[in-house]
Parts: sequence; structure tokens; C-alpha cells
Amino acid sequence: MKFLADGIEEYVEAHSEKENELLRKLNRETHAKVLNPRMLSGHIQGRFLSMISRMIQPEYILEIGTYTGYSALCLCEGLSNSGKLVTIDINEELETMTRRYFDESPYAARIDYQIGNALDIIPDLTQTFDLIFIDADKKNYIAYYNLCLSKVRKGGFIIADNVLWSGKVAQTELKKSDKDTPLLIEFNRMIQEDDRVSNLLLPIRDGLMILQKL
Repeated sequence: MKFLADGIEEYVEAHSEKENELLRKLNRETHAKVLNPRMLSGHIQGRFLSMISRMIQPEYILEIGTYTGYSALCLCEGLSNSGKLVTIDINEELETMTRRYFDESPYAARIDYQIGNALDIIPDLTQTFDLIFIDADKKNYIAYYNLCLSKVRKGGFIIADNVLWSGKVAQTELKKSDKDTPLLIEFNRMIQEDDRVSNLLLPIRDGLMILQKL
């Protein structure tokens, strides 16, 4: 699925840093073998996450929603020399494939990959995070945010993916069967009104909400 006008996405990719070979291989295998490959961050969003991480040079990163590991590997590119990334996913069916790519990367020893319910795992994490990336089930976005805000340092960042939801958040009429869009609309409204953070919604791919804890 394309998120930009015809020709623009290809132009952007042609004028952005390329994926490395491991990311290209992971991208291809995800699209060939895994259901819902649009969940993969992909080239441009991956380069954006890498750039943000390299700007911050975080000691600790938390990712909620690993999928096949593409975004985790991109985020790892900016880790400080002693930095680590904790990534959580509830889907154990993708674990073997994801761990294989983590093991092939230069970051294998610095990735703490946990399988389970993030709502149960996050409260027990003892690290203070510099950067948190939320890209999991939309029904729990508000719950994830509320748990994460106390886990991120002052001045640290939270990024939430899919907040435009294919443009549905801007529609005036929604299908009664649509459960996720109203939740994302509420999430975006809550962030906009939260004076504990500074926020910027970027129309990158399916929408990234960037938050800095004040």
C-alpha cells in the first residue's frame, strides 16, 4: 500500500540513504512470507527512525511491537556505545525469524527481545529510556502511553506510529464496525492536550506522533 502520491514515494526513496543489505533482505522476506507486510516500517520510515536515534544517541530504547525486527534494527543504529534496546512483541510465531535477523546484525548482544504482553512487561522494566517507539495494537495506545511516560527521561522522546491510520482520523463519518480509528482520534486528542509533552504529528508514511517529555 502506498501512502504518498504516485511518483513521490519513489523519488523520496531515490534521494534518501539506502537500506543496508540486511534490512533489504528482511524487507523482502517479510513481504514474501509474513501476513500483513504493510506493518513493516520500511525504507523511509526506517531511515527516519535511524536518523532520530543517531541524533539522540540513546543509552536505552524501548520498542513496543517488534513484528519482524526491521524498526528495531534501524533504531539500534543510533545507540550509544554501551546502549541497549528492549523490544516487546506478543506474537511468538515470528520469534524465530526475528531472532535470526537480530543474530545476523551487529547489535545482537544489545537487543533484549521479549515475547509477551507489553502491558504486563513494561511496569517491571527498571531502565529509564531516552527513546520509546510505540507500534503495536491500537486499542492499547493510550495505555502504552500512560505506562511509558513515567519510563522516559525528562527531555526524552516517544514516537507513536500509525496515528493517521490511512487518513481515517480526518474523516467526518466512520463505519460503525471501525473500532481502531476512534481510539486513535482519542489518542491524538489526548496527546495534543497533554501539557507534560511537546508534540509534533508528522505525515510520514501512516503518521508519526513525535513527543518530547517536558
